[in-house]
Amino acid sequence: MAATMKDLSRETGLGLATISKYFNGGTVREKNRLLIDAAVKKLHYVPNEVARSLKTQHSRVIGVVIPELSNAFITSIISSMEDILRKKDYAVIVCDCRSDAKREKDAVEFLLHRRVDGLINMATDMTGTHLRSALNAGIPVLLIDRLIDGLRGRVSAVVIDNVHAANQAVRKLTALGHRQIGIILGSPNLYTTNQRLVGYLNALEEAGIRSEEEYIRYGDYTMDGGYQAVLDLLKLKRRPSALFVTNFEMTLGAMLALQHRKLRVPEDLSVIGFDKLELFGEIFPDLTLIRQPQLSIGREAANLMLDLLGGSEKVIHRIVTLSTELTEGHSIRPLREGV
Repeated sequence: MAATMKDLSRETGLGLATISKYFNGGTVREKNRLLIDAAVKKLHYVPNEVARSLKTQHSRVIGVVIPELSNAFITSIISSMEDILRKKDYAVIVCDCRSDAKREKDAVEFLLHRRVDGLINMATDMTGTHLRSALNAGIPVLLIDRLIDGLRGRVSAVVIDNVHAANQAVRKLTALGHRQIGIILGSPNLYTTNQRLVGYLNALEEAGIRSEEEYIRYGDYTMDGGYQAVLDLLKLKRRPSALFVTNFEMTLGAMLALQHRKLRVPEDLSVIGFDKLELFGEIFPDLTLIRQPQLSIGREAANLMLDLLGGSEKVIHRIVTLSTELTEGHSIRPLREGV
């Protein structure tokens, strides 16, 4: 039979009030703490978290809803975030909605029924309706990577400066003399997709280059999508001399497509990819990349969620915007002499 708090009380000689205070995070005398710790080990006591959550109205569980668990960028963020939350005695439940809006709404409802203290979401449904029940229940909501305009002021967020990231990459290519520059974007209508498209168009305008719709392709943030987008670009009568791919999976797919078509990088096509991950170095070394601060995104998200759970009566929602970095490799070349 599992040990109870009454068993701990008999073993230590301490009152139930002292033991309860200890397990609910209160301060107890050092000698009492040592007695309780020793009794916990001896009796193999496991706290009843369900009972505790009913009493305190806090589960110490954070729900996380993401579009794709197989996405390396997302898993990197989750790992960084979970490290910090666990140190603060919060558990994490991760739900993968497979980039499906209905699954995403169902996942939010599932987590609310599990009485999560907070909700972290990389949104698929950009209307934000899937988060309405959480907000109405007073559950702190934090968005990562993707803002939802209709929820500004009601949620906090951690994002990167997507416009600057794309602008930086395309400016690098225009400075090298490229004028036919293709871009592979994620799913249409997502915040990150739209922001990166704005950065691309701004950079072309700054260089006096007219944007051409045929050079703008969508790869749904998947490897297959990146692969197919490159094949489509290569069918053009005036195919691009340079390419900017806006996430890790699509960059892998794009590079595989170029390999299969026996095109050399950068001799036949200059390429700038996205996300500095170790796997790139193993498969395609020396790529020029826009590097996202995955670990920093996770850390900022965890700390911001802890702030939201801090107990302040008036919650002030913040949007934390992090910078990206262009790391130069050997996957781009100038098109004109002297550059």
